[in-house]
Amino acid sequence: MASRIRQTMDDDLEESHEINVTPFIDVILVLLIIFMVAAPLATVDVNVDLPGSTATPAPRPETPLFLTLKDDLTLAIGNDSVPRPAFAATLDSRTKGDKQARIFLRADKAVAYGDLMEAMNLLRGAGYPKIALVGLEAAPAATGAAAP
Repeated sequence: MASRIRQTMDDDLEESHEINVTPFIDVILVLLIIFMVAAPLATVDVNVDLPGSTATPAPRPETPLFLTLKDDLTLAIGNDSVPRPAFAATLDSRTKGDKQARIFLRADKAVAYGDLMEAMNLLRGAGYPKIALVGLEAAPAATGAAAP
């Protein structure tokens, strides 16, 4: 409880009814720092060199499920590498058996088209027909510019 000194000769101190907000601001700043540190940790950390795309991006669900095809042709669901024989079972456990879940397929730029199609066939074979391809946003090419 805060008090203030009066200029009178009484020995009693007058009570102040103002709220001290300094501890509240300290708590808010600590929470802000915690969220700033925790937010980057919630993303996928599999390094892959994605190709660019000029298409308008589609809206993402709240919790997207990423399947990554790396340049050495290994598969990763989220951040975890998955062997091809256990792929369907691992995907079913991640989606909780929801075969209509949209799977976001990321592939390295160095992956051949045939290898990408094999990964898509693995998804279709596991019963997941909704596949979204992920790429980096690139600036549209200038129209009318002559190619060298």
